[in-house]
Amino acid sequence: MTESRTVQLEAFGGLEVLKLVTLDVPAPGPGAAQVRHTAIGFNFIDIYQRQGIYPLPVPTGLGFEAAGVVEAVGPGVEGVAVGDRVAYMNAGVGAYAQCRNVPAEKLVKLPDTVSDEAAATLLFKGMTAQYLVRHTHKVVPGDVLLVHSAAGGVGQILARWATALGARVYGTTSSPGKRDAALAAGCLEVVDLNDPDWPDVFVAAAGSKARVVYDAVGKDTLLRSLDCAAPFGLVVSYGAASGKAPAIAPDLLGAKGCLFLTRPSVFPHNADPATFRANAADLFDAIAKGHVKVDIGARFTLDAIAEVHRAAEARAVTGAILITP
Repeated sequence: MTESRTVQLEAFGGLEVLKLVTLDVPAPGPGAAQVRHTAIGFNFIDIYQRQGIYPLPVPTGLGFEAAGVVEAVGPGVEGVAVGDRVAYMNAGVGAYAQCRNVPAEKLVKLPDTVSDEAAATLLFKGMTAQYLVRHTHKVVPGDVLLVHSAAGGVGQILARWATALGARVYGTTSSPGKRDAALAAGCLEVVDLNDPDWPDVFVAAAGSKARVVYDAVGKDTLLRSLDCAAPFGLVVSYGAASGKAPAIAPDLLGAKGCLFLTRPSVFPHNADPATFRANAADLFDAIAKGHVKVDIGARFTLDAIAEVHRAAEARAVTGAILITP
């Protein structure tokens, strides 16, 4: 039995529901591995789950991704061994912890070219960008793309990777102070979403509408994102930073230019172990080539988990947030 300091929720709500407790972690059972975390990632979905927007059975942990070292394996485990450096991003909630047991099939071994910190801050976000540029739409040279929240964790990765693939990438941000980060990530121009005419500003800057609009903002932007897509273009709604996206009537898509609209998720794109590891290998290759870079905007300890959520909700951090156990 191993002790682990773990964040646990007994109810949903504000920052006060985040409780750091000490739990006993049993030896891993069949098909499971015990991982001692060295770095933990934060994602905005953690806030939605804490608030109960995406409710979970309580008591519950939080956090989807982490990196660490395998300390024990249960019967029947293949592919990972004690001492391996590993990471995961879809082993169920509970990554806000020093140690936990996870299904071994959810783990991917880390190459020497990827640090624990990079894995913990890039895996979930990087795998999101991976399906967006490889599967939802296979980015090709010359594509004109609009990336909302281009200074955010996923936005920066998406902009850098798409730029490396030859696309012309334009971004939006919610504050002028984030403009430089979006430009550094490869955006040719950055549009301020506070400008009421931001769709027209984008089209004027790009000289055309976008082949693909990547929208992680949701409620505040999705309807007007349709005005940014070229005829037969694609609007990808993959997040809801401002709230759930509004319903869109199919006829509106026709009126806006025979557009395509999709709402993908990282989990179905990585549902089986072989696909997950192949997609992770693609991400790790992009990291090794410098197409994807870690940009840690803030570091917190597990003791300061409430501060993590406070900073994220206030949009006070540009780039990724790293949590150490």
